[in-house]
Amino acid sequence: MTTIKEYAPEVLNAQPLGAWTGEAYRRVVGAIRAELAAEGLTQPHWWTINHAAGSPGRWTRAELTERLSAWEDLGLDFDQIYDELIHWGWLTEDDGRLTLTDGGETGRRRAWERLGPVLEKTRAGIDPDDYVTTINVLRRVVANLGGDGDLPA
Repeated sequence: MTTIKEYAPEVLNAQPLGAWTGEAYRRVVGAIRAELAAEGLTQPHWWTINHAAGSPGRWTRAELTERLSAWEDLGLDFDQIYDELIHWGWLTEDDGRLTLTDGGETGRRRAWERLGPVLEKTRAGIDPDDYVTTINVLRRVVANLGGDGDLPA
């Protein structure tokens, strides 16, 4: 675990939230994307297979695209993502509904194993109560600025 310098509360209170949340985002998402890329996946591939695993047969392309578009910042075409996963044999599409295959579940689990250490490193040295407080503060910031502060479904 990396140690960081301690600062007085009044110094920390004057720090720009956007700068720190932006840097945290770039670091966390960058590490996640690097591990997924080692498996030949993008984050939208990952989101898709997790949604398909969590709710088999629930999602149409349009519904899942609407759900995932809020998180996508790469300018990707979701239909291309779905087509790739179907081509790889990770998804099937029956009656317009996307379902994860056994091969897709194997790939999802393999990717998850790669992400576990990243998530552990991300939270190293952070008390669970502090983590909860941080998430709640960020949810409040999002809501204060007109966004949806609820947890993703």
